[in-house]
Amino acid sequence: MPLPKAQVLFGDSPEAPALSSTEVSRRFDELMKAVDTAPTRTLHQGDVARAFGEGRGLDFHATAPTTAYEALTKSLEGDIGKAISPDALASVTSALEALKAQQPDLVKDITTTSPLGTGLVAYDLEAPAKMLTPRPTPIRNRLPRRKGIGLAHQFKVISGFTGTATGGVANLHPGIVDTTQTNFAPSGASNNLYYARGPKITYAGYDKTVPYSQFSVSDQVTWSAQYAGQGYQDIRQLSRTSLLYSSMLLEERMLLLGRGTSARGFLGALTAPTGVTLTARSPVTGETALSGVSTNIYVKVTSDAGDFGQSVLSSAANVAPSSQVVDVTVTLPAGATGMRVYVSTGSSDPGDSARWYAGRSGTNTFTLQGTLPTSGTAASAVTADTTAYTAGYDGILPICTGADSGYVKRLNAALSTSNPGSEWQAAFAALYDNVKADPDRTLLNGSDRKQLSDSLKTSSSSNYRMTITQDQLTGVTLGDVVNTIINEVTGKGVSVEVHPWLPQGNAPIISDTLPLPDSEVSDVWAVYNVQDMMGVDWPVNQFAFESSSYWFGTLVCYAPAWNAALTGIQKV
Repeated sequence: MPLPKAQVLFGDSPEAPALSSTEVSRRFDELMKAVDTAPTRTLHQGDVARAFGEGRGLDFHATAPTTAYEALTKSLEGDIGKAISPDALASVTSALEALKAQQPDLVKDITTTSPLGTGLVAYDLEAPAKMLTPRPTPIRNRLPRRKGIGLAHQFKVISGFTGTATGGVANLHPGIVDTTQTNFAPSGASNNLYYARGPKITYAGYDKTVPYSQFSVSDQVTWSAQYAGQGYQDIRQLSRTSLLYSSMLLEERMLLLGRGTSARGFLGALTAPTGVTLTARSPVTGETALSGVSTNIYVKVTSDAGDFGQSVLSSAANVAPSSQVVDVTVTLPAGATGMRVYVSTGSSDPGDSARWYAGRSGTNTFTLQGTLPTSGTAASAVTADTTAYTAGYDGILPICTGADSGYVKRLNAALSTSNPGSEWQAAFAALYDNVKADPDRTLLNGSDRKQLSDSLKTSSSSNYRMTITQDQLTGVTLGDVVNTIINEVTGKGVSVEVHPWLPQGNAPIISDTLPLPDSEVSDVWAVYNVQDMMGVDWPVNQFAFESSSYWFGTLVCYAPAWNAALTGIQKV
């Protein structure tokens, strides 16, 4: 670091009289000469040996100067200070003390926190932002998408004729004799004509209308966000991509779980659970007794509709437990994916504003244990039913659990381990008996598929065996998974698939095609859109870029009776 200028070292200061420029120059020259002629010494290995041999030590605590001020002061204390006159030395020392007070930065280190608290360092920001956003849409990817027109999709169904034993049409015996006379005229007609012929067959059918609904979501990027992000990420492009995926994910959930209102011909809203019962009991292994409860527990529940909402609240039930757990048991309406539970405590019911969400269950039972919630979502927030929407349609799970489904069974229990897959076999048999259905696949939540796979590994599953081959003795692969259930009625393999957004406890059984020749149904399930999904960039009328998605359509199921569902699978 260069020495300060001569005027700084020897100029005017409060401690010294004013000096002429000639005297300042003379003193500076004297200082420079002393610096140039100051003796130097380098410590060599021999010097170290002699120092220890003579019994002298070396000062290992001495430190090198770390600032400009310390370096100059150290020099004046050594040979340089001895080589200049006392007046010059006093003047230099005085000037340095004044300089130290006037320029404090001379005595500061440059570190990661000095001279700025944030440091003089680069910011290692990796661009662009990482998109850790799962976005699987297996149903949307699989179902055919067809062109619709008008306000609704309509079709006519012949649900049965004599001999099919479907559609409510009774069978008849076709036997005749020569004298058989059959009248084809309408009942009550005056021109009845009897001819020698067999009895006339009958038909059943119905019209089906599935209304279309409009759907849209939007996003906005302010100009400041877009332009400030330049060099890091295209924020407008991120907005458009996110909007597209958001629209597809929401449509996927509608296709799986949506419910339309009964006013538009759909299944309509779920009713609240009934028969709410609270039972206090001792905890078993894996359960934790309730804590912080010295009085009553009050509970209300709602019917769960999955991602899109819940029913209105049930009536309240109460119990006074001690160091126990409490089982909440209800009767759920058809189509509910489970229930949501709200709980409060007190000597009297504190009301819905102090009744807090405690969790949900895919069965008709929920166990309260451990510390009860005292904050979060209050039951008072449930002010109206949110299970059905005017701008909506019935999805796969509601149709498979609805009144037109071929088979619905609420288990309210874990899957069988003594006869794995027996729940599906009962459904296959019922579907075949009713309409000769032969399903193609079943959807499960991830934990429910794991439970089904684990059922093969229990000691009670005596009909199954796993074999470790010789080449696996030093590298065994653990785990097994059920990927197909053989329909024991028809012999067909039914694919087992995990759906990422399916609520736990529910397993729809789906027919993609019909085992009927000339049914005029190429696909049991199809999406009809008057306008398929599109993106709209709105005109810029403010300091923001705005975009929306839009689609106008519905989901059509041509043959609900060829589908089924298992619900109430207890999580283990």
